Amino acid sequence: MKPAGSYKIRYQRGAHARSVRPTTASEDPIETLLAEVAESDHRVRRIVESLRDEILDAGESAELRVRRVFSSPREIFRLEIERPEFGYLRTTLLDREALEALLETDEVRHRVAAVA
Repeated sequence: MKPAGSYKIRYQRGAHARSVRPTTASEDPIETLLAEVAESDHRVRRIVESLRDEILDAGESAELRVRRVFSSPREIFRLEIERPEFGYLRTTLLDREALEALLETDEVRHRVAAVA
């Protein structure tokens, strides 16, 4: 029996899935890699949209923090959205491109600028 509070983590397709998945002679490795890149881009867009919606829906009641965690070899930012009234904290790591995509909306850029 599972202890209380344990949840099944959804299976994620990643690097290990590629090595385990059987390949056939008819599969083009370049096409396979392009499909994986497209899937990854789609996932990043979904995460950015989710963050944008959450920031806009929370309004002024949410505490928003953005900090640069790493500057090299790649810039990584930590975005925290805290909603104390719900006891909720969402922490997401974003690279520079994803953060810029999030800041494309004027309302979100204004909220982040007010925090900084």
